[in-house]
Amino acid sequence: MDMKKIVVEQNGPVRTIWMNRPEKRNALDAEMLEEMTAVMRADVAPEDRVVMIRGKGPAFCSGLDMAQRRQSMGTGNASGIEHMLRAIELCPLPVVAVVQGDAIAGGNELALHCDLVVAGEAARFGMSLAQVGLAPNWFLSKKLMEVLGPVTTREMLLLGDPLPATRLYALGLIARCVPMDQLETEADKIVARLAANAPLSLKAMKATTVRQMEFRDSIPHGDIDALVQAAMKSEDASEGMLARLRKRTAKFTGR
Repeated sequence: MDMKKIVVEQNGPVRTIWMNRPEKRNALDAEMLEEMTAVMRADVAPEDRVVMIRGKGPAFCSGLDMAQRRQSMGTGNASGIEHMLRAIELCPLPVVAVVQGDAIAGGNELALHCDLVVAGEAARFGMSLAQVGLAPNWFLSKKLMEVLGPVTTREMLLLGDPLPATRLYALGLIARCVPMDQLETEADKIVARLAANAPLSLKAMKATTVRQMEFRDSIPHGDIDALVQAAMKSEDASEGMLARLRKRTAKFTGR
């Protein structure tokens, strides 16, 4: 039976979007990216108040589908992730990520592009790209700087190891972090509070916060784009992704 990889539920004023690929740790393939983008760009009904994004199974989202990404190497194609993240960012409703497990690479970006993150204490957030020979482009990096600040961004990117939700919460980088058995209750509490607020006020506030950060797009970054593309098309990237797929240690040469 063919199961939908993206499932949308409507419960009164709350729209919940589920990533439904638990056997692949909710890795985002091209189909999921396209469908998620379409859902986030869909017209908002007058009665809609909040969007929740969640992942089925033990992981929130492990990022882009590694096998599919390796097949498209050299094309420079970001597999639609920028379109999806931008759609989340520009959604007129508050978007809440409920993170019960690992949010890695593209999954980390997905969570951080939401307006609020409610995480369980077992959750981890990370950017493992340096461990597979890749690098985030300007669009992805600027969100990390915006949310995490320079120190945590450097640690997350350069080491590539996931950081526990408890630490991000202690630093004030995510909205809530609670014991796993309290995650549902806390998420429901946050969503109910948002839904009770004045919708036009929330829309104005969200648009304001997004606009105030857009100045970073105008910073010259052609040289950065070239460095990212060089990493993406390198032998190291091919080796790193293959090693990750085969669950072995990558052997990088700097080529």
